[in-house]
Amino acid sequence: MKEKDRDFRTARALMVDCQVRPNNIVDDRIVTAMRTLRRERFVPPALIGQAYSDAELPLGEGRTMPSPLTIGRLASFAAVRPGERVLVIGANTGYGAAVLAACGGAVVALESSADLRAMATAALAGEAPEVRVLAGRLSEGAPQHTAFDVIVIEGAIDVLPTALASQLTPQGRVIAIVRQRGVGRIVRAEVSGGGFAQIVLADCQAGPLPGFSPAQTFAF
Repeated sequence: MKEKDRDFRTARALMVDCQVRPNNIVDDRIVTAMRTLRRERFVPPALIGQAYSDAELPLGEGRTMPSPLTIGRLASFAAVRPGERVLVIGANTGYGAAVLAACGGAVVALESSADLRAMATAALAGEAPEVRVLAGRLSEGAPQHTAFDVIVIEGAIDVLPTALASQLTPQGRVIAIVRQRGVGRIVRAEVSGGGFAQIVLADCQAGPLPGFSPAQTFAF
């Protein structure tokens, strides 16, 4: 094993043991995935030394890669069962999609940025080749590839689009970070009356995703 690979392996173990497991991420599938997947392959080359830091990483275009703990929490709340169809919206470089695939999900990764999509495709080819990468507007989801059992949105949004409700199975759920009065909260949303009923699960800060702002209204 090369010295650099040994260093990354040590950093990966420290990430899991110091960041992930102490924060109630107890699903063995998630822990094993994060201990195994080479996160350094999912970050821009200039940031490779920060691949296992407890921080969001800038990806350009106003986008960020969520911290390892945020990915672990989203995956934990998603509670993907083997064989479930999963859509990751705002998949950026594909790390979160790879974690969910390692949990047994059949994962589709949706990304609007051509540059991030190219990074995801390259990284996933070596780490989780079963993940399918799609291009498209994030707020529209992937209506041509429904229905999904789970939709995970990897980034903070202001509004959960009701259009996603039609892309879920009857017992499907959305796990997302929704900003409320400036505070990000992980929510679990299930279809209710053509829209969503949401339950707040935990506070969580994350970089914003484009295209999820509330519709503007006009006052006279």
